[in-house]
Amino acid sequence: MSITGTEDLANLAAEIGACRICADVLPADVTGGPRPVVRLSATARLCIAGQAPGARVHASGLPFDDPSGDRLRDWLGIDRAQFYDSSKLAIVPMGFCFPGTNPKGGDYPPRPECAPKWRQRVFAAMPQIETILLVGLYAQAYDLGPGASVTDRVRAFRKDWPRLIPLPHPSWRNTGWLKANPWFQAELLPPLRALVRELMG
Repeated sequence: MSITGTEDLANLAAEIGACRICADVLPADVTGGPRPVVRLSATARLCIAGQAPGARVHASGLPFDDPSGDRLRDWLGIDRAQFYDSSKLAIVPMGFCFPGTNPKGGDYPPRPECAPKWRQRVFAAMPQIETILLVGLYAQAYDLGPGASVTDRVRAFRKDWPRLIPLPHPSWRNTGWLKANPWFQAELLPPLRALVRELMG
């Protein structure tokens, strides 16, 4: 299906909002069933490709509305108003809905049905996107192929710059990783912030 222009993008967003492809397999703690969280844009040049909404985002409907989002905004050098300006920034996670909490800790991975159904159509509808930030393992594996670790991919951030830029997930669970890899802040964040300023005007 060919999708062009803002009207078709609005139709696609409405179709995504009504998606229930994972309704029968979501765990009980996903209260209210599927709630796709995605921000499409006909004008943004920058897109964040994350993993999947967490419980707090499932409740609010606002992507990265949590401490992970605060850390990500700091990495990008932008504030909340800039981050949620959909004319400047699109947000397309690998799974649009909260996948539930894993009893072993953290959330379950993004639902596998989501990306094959939507991802190609979404990016076809946003041909103006110049840079995609691949936040976390699942987004990186989808666009860069499986096999490499997040550390290896992020360390090689110059390889596909500026089209695809891998980033670790900004979760508090990765605080240890950040301390163990000071080069991330010293080498990657300055050019990333400069690029974000350029793309977001």
